[in-house]
Amino acid sequence: MVYGGSSWTGGVVVRPAPPVQTDGAMTILRQRLHDEMDIRGLSRDTKLAYAGWVSRLARYYDRSPDQINDQEIRAFLLYLLRERKVKQGTMGSVISALRFFYRRVLDRPTKAIEEMLPRAKKPNVRPRVYSPEQVGRLLQVEGINLKHRTMLMTTYAAGLRVSEVVRLRAEDILSERGQIRVVQGKGMKDRYTVLSPRLLEALRAYWRVYRPTAGWMFPSRKRAFHHLSKNAMIRVFGQAAKKAKLPHYGGIHSLRHSFATHMLEAGVALPVIQRMLGHSNLATTSRYLHVRRENIAELKGLLEAIDPKALMEPAA
Repeated sequence: MVYGGSSWTGGVVVRPAPPVQTDGAMTILRQRLHDEMDIRGLSRDTKLAYAGWVSRLARYYDRSPDQINDQEIRAFLLYLLRERKVKQGTMGSVISALRFFYRRVLDRPTKAIEEMLPRAKKPNVRPRVYSPEQVGRLLQVEGINLKHRTMLMTTYAAGLRVSEVVRLRAEDILSERGQIRVVQGKGMKDRYTVLSPRLLEALRAYWRVYRPTAGWMFPSRKRAFHHLSKNAMIRVFGQAAKKAKLPHYGGIHSLRHSFATHMLEAGVALPVIQRMLGHSNLATTSRYLHVRRENIAELKGLLEAIDPKALMEPAA
């Protein structure tokens, strides 16, 4: 199949197809898919995911995707759900990829695509977060080098996604303003987040030792002029979390959840946290309201606001 490339999506590895003889029609479909994604300015990760899922569908039937009928597409989705145990969140990516391909590349009617590829209801999962004490254990674990420690510290202290951490450049660290500039984050949007004095100190100490090249704050050790890969950073977190004996809360993204929750507990307004996280919808950020710890012992009871005389037992 011509849809080469690989991506890791929810436990399913989409591996490159073995080289086979392909006809011109299949090559044209592949090119049209990439053209449509480029025109709409989809992110690199989205392009990899979409091309990967279309490739997997084609390899599953060993046919070009324009020759696969609706019943076969349905059978493929059920295979992913029942046999591969793909999570609902990942299934959303599968549906989006196939909808894009059949609508934009094969020009199928929208209504027909919606019936063929219905969107499942998203599960309402509350983020699970680490306590500040657990984050401290993670950052102080034995055997972690300065570069890896600084990456994890940056992820937590600035509330960044993994893709945003590995793509940080030196010019994105705005020390005088106390901010970190996130360039073309999720949704191809720029934003600013907090740069705390302690994080700035840690980044400077790291810079003095490593002197990173090619502009990247965290360059790849194996590939010249490239930043560290997301998978490499995910492995770093997994190893450190295991040594620190932390519970598995969904991987390194839990540090971003922890950032948002701890900011909320510190009294930072929800719209400010929304801007730092880069959420388009305040409702996305508001889910952290259900996660934060309430200092119940410090809350005043409602009766304390009432005149004490009104609470006295009336005379007989």
